[in-house]
Formats: sequence, structure tokens, C-alpha cells
Amino acid sequence: MSRINPSPAQRKYDEGRLAQVLVAPIISEKATRIGEKQNQVMFKVLRDATKPEIKAAVELMFKVEVASVSTSVQKGKVKRFGRAIGRRDHVKKAFVALKAGQELNFSGEAS
Repeated sequence: MSRINPSPAQRKYDEGRLAQVLVAPIISEKATRIGEKQNQVMFKVLRDATKPEIKAAVELMFKVEVASVSTSVQKGKVKRFGRAIGRRDHVKKAFVALKAGQELNFSGEAS
């Protein structure tokens, strides 16, 4: 018996969960360069978020079509606070590639 996974468009996600998946957009020089060259947007996402969830969340929130999603986990740096040693939290980043002709604008202006 073979199992066929439904595509992300066919799968239904809880909208409350999707609203929490995207933590914040990453706006940096690297993110800007990637956005201009490859039509990608970078987001900080929940550590347990899956690629299909991230895709569904971006499509729901920003009303754009997503071509693909790549993720990476950045390990938190070890930092000292006086004598105490601590560690920053690990961060999961999502590189969301938009389909041709799609654009995402964070300035809040309607286009």
C-alpha cells in the first residue's frame, strides 16, 4: 500500500499556527542582496516549522506565490556576561523564493 502525500496547497493548516510560524523578516545587507539577485525573502521562523508550513504561511500572509523554501539553523553564539557564560538562542532561517513577477514589500505601502 503506497502513501501519497497531498501537496501543500491541498493540505489544510491551522491559521493560528500559520500566523505564528513567521517570527520576523530578516532585513540585512545579505538579505537585500539575495532579494535583488534571486527574488528571495529571508524570514526568522519557529524552530519546529516545516517547509510546507512556511510556504503556506507566506502565501496566506502576503498573498504571493512561493516557488520554493530553503531553511537553515544558525547555532546560538556562546557569550560571557562577567563570570557567567551563556548562549544565545538557536535561530531557524527560511529563504523563500518567490515565483517570477511576484514581489513582497515590507514597507506597509499597498501596491
